[in-house]
Amino acid sequence: MVLKAVKAPLVLEERPIPEPRPNQVLLRVEASGVCRTDQHIADGELPPPRLPLVLGHQIVGRVEKVGEGVSNRKVGERVEVGWLGWTCGRCKFCRRDEENLCTNAKFTGYHLDGGFAEYALAFADYTYPLPEDGDPVRMAPWMCAGLTGFRSYRFVRDKSLIGFYGFGAAAHLLAQVARFEGKRFFAFVRPGDEEAKSFALKMGAEWAGDSTEAPPEPMEGAIILAPVGALVPKALSHLEPGGTLVLGGIYMSPVPEMPYDLLWHERKVRSVANLTREDARLFLELAPKVPVVPEVQVFPLEAANEALDALRSGKLTGSAVLVP
Repeated sequence: MVLKAVKAPLVLEERPIPEPRPNQVLLRVEASGVCRTDQHIADGELPPPRLPLVLGHQIVGRVEKVGEGVSNRKVGERVEVGWLGWTCGRCKFCRRDEENLCTNAKFTGYHLDGGFAEYALAFADYTYPLPEDGDPVRMAPWMCAGLTGFRSYRFVRDKSLIGFYGFGAAAHLLAQVARFEGKRFFAFVRPGDEEAKSFALKMGAEWAGDSTEAPPEPMEGAIILAPVGALVPKALSHLEPGGTLVLGGIYMSPVPEMPYDLLWHERKVRSVANLTREDARLFLELAPKVPVVPEVQVFPLEAANEALDALRSGKLTGSAVLVP
């Protein structure tokens, strides 16, 4: 399913099966998660660097072929691929273990064709082995909803009371990790979305309310997972002194002007950019132990546009996953 123009539906297209180049593997895709970032790229809010483009950066697949120089993957192995598709290893960010900030990075489904297809190429060093007995559909959301969310969570992991603003694909996975680690958490949803409130409470939220509401008590940390800049001052007003607010999305609408008082008392705001392979290793080691089990809505590959529409409208509970 190919993006040929922004703000236009994806197009079903038949292509030759690609051949892996040096350091790449060819994957037969078993499942591919649909992410808010895919929607932002398709809608032109995050302009794609090239067109045509195959979206999708939550890929579970079997290795069909290995390219020259690949020694860490073998044919038949089940692996997962995420947003971080390649880094240079030479820039100052890579040299100081901040590869998520690599100035030459290539991202899956953005610079590199992604998983909305029957086959996909990936650089072998940016693939991760998965349990053979796992469900590909349930594991696909681990690689972005889970993984990028987990990077956000790491910055408030030392807090005992956390707020999740936007209780969708990422938050419902992080809720499982937070519950496993003995955290208390509140959930903030779209005003009037009673189904989302019920879902959050089912997932272990101590309280669930509209994003316009104040929580029962100030929080030590919070993560904004909805791409809504207007939530920043609102969330800051709900933090206790010294609290941390993490902005967990790659794209966010403008943040409105706000009084300095909201930042005073050493409250901290930080963004999260992409992820590292270390994040992936840590999360994929933790996820089976929790276990992290996504709520999923499955769509056939040809229905990728329907999945994106469901995401735009807020009608998804959990994660959308495409299956070829």
